[in-house]
Amino acid sequence: MKINGYSADMLQQNIADLRQLFPEICCEDKIDFDKLKQILGEYVDDNKERYNFTWNGKGQAIKLSQTPSMGTLRPYPGEEESKDWNATENLYIEGDNLEVLKLLQKSYYGKVKMIYIDPPYNTGKDFIYPDDYSDSIENYKQITGQHDENGNQCTTNAETSGRYHTSWLNMIYPRLRISKTLLDNDGIIFLSIDDNEHSNLKIICDEIFGSSNYVSSLVIENNPKGRKNNAFVSESIEYCLIYAKNKRYIYDSLSKSNAKKFFVGMTNTEDTRKTLRDCYGEFRQSKRQVSGVGKSNALAKDSNPDRRFTIYYKNEDMEKVEFINEYNVSQDKWVLSEKGKSLLQDGYTRYCCMNSIDMKPAIPLYSKDTLQTMFENHSLYFKDDGTIYEKDRDNTQQITSLIANKKYGLDIMTESATIKMEKLFGVKDIFTNSKAIDFIKTVIKLYPADNIIVLDFFSGSATTAHAVMQLNAEDGGNRRFIMVQLPEPCAEKTEAYKAGYQNICEIGKERIRRAGEKIKQEIEAENAQLKTGEDPKKVPDIGFKVFKLDSSNLKKWQPDYDDFNQSLLDSIDNYVDGRTELDVVYEIMLKMGLELTYPLATCTVKDKNIYVIAYGALMICLDHEITTDVAHEMIRLHEEYQPEIWQVVFKDNGFASDSVKTNIKEILKVAGLDEDAFTTI
Repeated sequence: MKINGYSADMLQQNIADLRQLFPEICCEDKIDFDKLKQILGEYVDDNKERYNFTWNGKGQAIKLSQTPSMGTLRPYPGEEESKDWNATENLYIEGDNLEVLKLLQKSYYGKVKMIYIDPPYNTGKDFIYPDDYSDSIENYKQITGQHDENGNQCTTNAETSGRYHTSWLNMIYPRLRISKTLLDNDGIIFLSIDDNEHSNLKIICDEIFGSSNYVSSLVIENNPKGRKNNAFVSESIEYCLIYAKNKRYIYDSLSKSNAKKFFVGMTNTEDTRKTLRDCYGEFRQSKRQVSGVGKSNALAKDSNPDRRFTIYYKNEDMEKVEFINEYNVSQDKWVLSEKGKSLLQDGYTRYCCMNSIDMKPAIPLYSKDTLQTMFENHSLYFKDDGTIYEKDRDNTQQITSLIANKKYGLDIMTESATIKMEKLFGVKDIFTNSKAIDFIKTVIKLYPADNIIVLDFFSGSATTAHAVMQLNAEDGGNRRFIMVQLPEPCAEKTEAYKAGYQNICEIGKERIRRAGEKIKQEIEAENAQLKTGEDPKKVPDIGFKVFKLDSSNLKKWQPDYDDFNQSLLDSIDNYVDGRTELDVVYEIMLKMGLELTYPLATCTVKDKNIYVIAYGALMICLDHEITTDVAHEMIRLHEEYQPEIWQVVFKDNGFASDSVKTNIKEILKVAGLDEDAFTTI
């Protein structure tokens, strides 16, 4: 079997999904939409005048999102580019994010739990994604030089072009369509934006993710003083749209993780309730009173007879609680029963619910069954003053949709973020208008799990990577990041260029290095001050593997018929000039759907290199004159690692002979390798 050199074909995947759902609509490998309409019946809208959002180029943008890529991601393991290559599970990818997202589809389909992006705001100054629908990789190469094929500068999206919004929509639309495929079913995406495209972004997100999966729109006060860019109103806020891949899966996931709330981020500084502790952990007294004297409880005489009960509880015995019907209708009061007397003699405390307005008997807030369940879950707080409250074991507070600096004790100002960058680099104005790390940390903490992949495909100064590392250091999490950034050149007049940074990617990578080392030093300093018996903190993963977008490492055979013999000789080694075996190995991993951070080891037999990926799940040999010795070594490795599934890859022209190729294939088949798992390039 030959490796498919393309990225995932999502159009074919969508067609396959339709066939799975509605097999009767398939006719000679085509979709019969008339049959589909019949099946959907009343849910088909044939009205020509319907709600729709469109623009010039939308059809092309959809087509572009469905067109597979022939490109690849080349590894750069050297320390001048990457950090902790062999150990890290983080990725930093340089290149046009449209192509990169396409290339990640096979390896990371449905694996990303959270996406955060801060795309260009279309202010007329920072938009450089004029996608060429015919050849995106060539377009990427043009963009990195900031010039088109005619040498004209293409760094802005001037409003005077007449395509101000159209160009931006054509840029963002295919990227969002592809990014959705990377999200897990319980995944979620956060999109920062300002007024320029907020309304348009909301509409296209409703279309791509579904309006039913809209979660919220956060308002972020990132400039309390206000920007002086408007003569009438000094703007102080930006927005962050939140969409789920599927809301239902999100809440199911939260239920499984025992998370009480989705939006848990930080302790509300306005909440003055004292934190208490019992043998089951910390809790705070809820404002919700279950029983006792209060003005909100319904009168007993007006309630269901089944709700007219008192509660008996014994402090020394936290396993039992008793509910007794002790309301006397004729006397309109609680009457002590014989069983109640017995319980009191046994050391129980009696809790009666009363209405504080007229001190009439009232009913507890919940039914007996509910209270019993709450008691078994250790969620009741029995106070000595005769009242019962709920125990709030969630020591965090649901954030509001307005995220202000002072309310939560956060520093989310853009100005502060710029200053922190200056301190980290020791250079003023190294990168302006980056997002505040406190804001990104807050966003990440909105997801309840701490072992997720976080993707940012407009990574800029790599604030998201910084936030992931910092948060892992604080809570011991194992979050991983994937950063994607176009290597936009720094203008010569900028402080970044003067400091030696040629493009934005160089700034982002250096920030991760510096931030990671700072985190490491802080943890080591804390650990040095530990008292006897205290556990040391773990330094999180502060490394990253660098990959760069490029054309495929494998060249197509395009013979020169004027020099056919030389063309034939050149085809024996079908690598593009300047490419290495490692380049090809990672392209194979990418095209076969393996994560780029899977462990990779090498083994040598008879001077032939075998690359062992993901503990034997994939083995690759790209040498020439391969003999059966390689096959036997692969079998030995398979027995050593014992992966659930395994695949092997060879060069199609790498075998000593055709008969050797046949023998190797048969030897591996006898050892248990599926026929389809024998692959060549």
